[in-house]
This record gives sequence, structure tokens and C-alpha cells, in this order.
Amino acid sequence: MSESSSVRSRKRERTSPVTFYRQVVAELRKVVWPSQQQLVTYFIVVMVFVVILIAFVSLLDLGFGKAVFAVFGGQTTTTNG
Repeated sequence: MSESSSVRSRKRERTSPVTFYRQVVAELRKVVWPSQQQLVTYFIVVMVFVVILIAFVSLLDLGFGKAVFAVFGGQTTTTNG
């Protein structure tokens, strides 16, 4: 057998929750957190992008709605009698 297959056959040991928590905290300490100015800038950029997409999708919805009514006849005629 090759060495790689013997490594696969070994049972992987699970880490304890305490060890996992310590590793998570250690990784979070490595993160470069954005400044308040960066957060405000990113927030504004995302909000502008979302508003533009909402407007675009709304216009598409309006256009498709009008097209469907034009094709399938949105007006019905009633006869009184």
C-alpha cells in the first residue's frame, strides 16, 4: 500500500470545542478590521448599488407587465344585457 492510502485510512481526531474556540479567536485577531470611514464609504456604495438595482428591476417588471397586457389583452369588455 502507498503511504497516502494509509493516511486516509487513519481516523481523523476531532478537536475539542475549547481548542476550536481558541483557534477562532486567534484567527479573528489576524483580521484587519475596516475603519469607521471605510465602513461608511462601503455602506454608501452598497446602498447606491442596491437602489440602482431596485430601479432597474422595477423598470423591467413594469415593462414586462405592460408587454404581457398588450399581448394578451388586458382590457375586458362587458356587455350589459
